[in-house]
Amino acid sequence: MNLRDVQAVIASARARGMEPLERFIRRRLRDPDEAEVREAAEVALEIIETVPIFLARAAQEAEARKLVPVVQPLLDRAVVYFTRPIDLIPEMTHGLAGLLDDTYLVLRILENLEQGPTPFLDWDLEYPMTFLRSVLGPSMARRLDELSLLAMQDASHEMTSLWTQLGAEA
Repeated sequence: MNLRDVQAVIASARARGMEPLERFIRRRLRDPDEAEVREAAEVALEIIETVPIFLARAAQEAEARKLVPVVQPLLDRAVVYFTRPIDLIPEMTHGLAGLLDDTYLVLRILENLEQGPTPFLDWDLEYPMTFLRSVLGPSMARRLDELSLLAMQDASHEMTSLWTQLGAEA
């Protein structure tokens, strides 16, 4: 997992300014005034900029709990999606707005990790997830939810393969 790449993607999108994000939000909100658009864009930017922190904290927690083999593949998939130029909303053409889907997916994967017997990070992700769902729309949110579940399934298959391989070596 390379958090510098995530930070570089955010910096690159941010260098293109807030207008692409504001334009995207303006289209998604019903009859917004400019103050609402600016406020929503600022909230979106704040959520986007927390992604490296969330990922770093999740990696630290995985290490502390000795869950790296289980959690790291999920975090790696989130980073790949975040740094890959082709996704549902490409940041290459949409600037910061193109990071909304990436951010949603990262937070959704972390939210999935919270479903275990004990909270993984014990962070309340409800507000950022609700905000991103409202901006992205239900259709895109559903597609991203499906991608997060696929990441969980892929990680599960990797763990099964690892256990099978370790069992065969023993």
